[in-house]
Amino acid sequence: MNVRAEQPGPRAIGGARIFDGRAWHDGKVLEIRGSEVAALSSSAAANDVHQLPEGSVIVPGFVDLQVNGGSGILFNNDLTVSGIETICRAHRRFGTTSLLVTLITDTPENTQLAVAAGIEAAKKGIPGFAGLHLEGPHLSVARKGTHEPKLIRPMTDADLGLLLEAAKALPCLLVTLAPENAAPDQVRKLVDAGVVVSLGHSDAGIAEIRPFIEAGASMVTHLFNAMSPLQHREPGMVGAALGFGELSCGLIADGYHVDPLAIKVALKAKQGPGQIFLVTDAMSSIGWDGDRFQLNGREVFRRDGKLTLADGTLAGADIDMLSCVRFMVDRIGLELEEVLKMASVYPAQAAGLSGIGCLAAGKQADFLVLNPDLTIHASVCAGHWMEHGKVSA
Repeated sequence: MNVRAEQPGPRAIGGARIFDGRAWHDGKVLEIRGSEVAALSSSAAANDVHQLPEGSVIVPGFVDLQVNGGSGILFNNDLTVSGIETICRAHRRFGTTSLLVTLITDTPENTQLAVAAGIEAAKKGIPGFAGLHLEGPHLSVARKGTHEPKLIRPMTDADLGLLLEAAKALPCLLVTLAPENAAPDQVRKLVDAGVVVSLGHSDAGIAEIRPFIEAGASMVTHLFNAMSPLQHREPGMVGAALGFGELSCGLIADGYHVDPLAIKVALKAKQGPGQIFLVTDAMSSIGWDGDRFQLNGREVFRRDGKLTLADGTLAGADIDMLSCVRFMVDRIGLELEEVLKMASVYPAQAAGLSGIGCLAAGKQADFLVLNPDLTIHASVCAGHWMEHGKVSA
């Protein structure tokens, strides 16, 4: 993979078609001031406009709200700032300029270490680090997926206190929980403190789910996976995700977690204003050549584009965001601009990350320069360029 070192980039970029997150622009110049977008103008104030290769496209950098690892590092196994930095750098190569580093269900002690590492990473301004996603441990054992059942437990007052304190120091805190092991009042307190609450890994019925939505839960974690299905007399978590406009939903678009036909049906059925957005649920395999790794003392195997436990249970995903985008265009047949929104605008909105996700004056200068074949020519994070040549997933 031919990726050059990060460096300050040009302050005015032209010669490309630009998608700002809402509409396409031709014949425009993207102006950068410091780490922010200054303007999208017909003519730049700067004398020197950097002209991109013919056929280039500028799009918002990808935003991934569920990233467990990268470059051989699984966050659960390396609860450090350097681990976070390695993960962010690994996904930057594939177009993700902002992400939530995700901790899979773990011990109370490791959860505390993860929060401490996240707070320190935020203080240090690690490029691409937008916050933490704590996926568990307050889940349903019946829908545990790859989560270690011995570590799943109800949310205690101590757990709630840790989350409330973490929310004060992190740029974003997303928590996945199940109605079976939490209470609506706890969700209400989390939401009031600025925590984004996502429902997932749950076998709950609609009557159990509704109070959590009323308490402020606004998201569903990896739609269709590890949740009660849609049935004609019991809509379950899938029905709630699609039918309640208050909820946005993450979707793993790798062809293994969700069948393409189910994706098409979900896209047609989803009620707004909440949107379906892309997540990778990526593990340590992204940017790494190994074929197995450890999670909570269990071995995860990498075979044929899938990650599984020994019993065949899917254990996260072996996919990057650029590949998810291509899958949605090539296999699902969505227009490119809608897929780009699913990879940038919609997740940023769902997580309340108002400074990223689109290209407008005052927003952080996070964007990609794509080649005509949807490979990456360069990724730009807070105005700093990483040139890739022709990088493919």
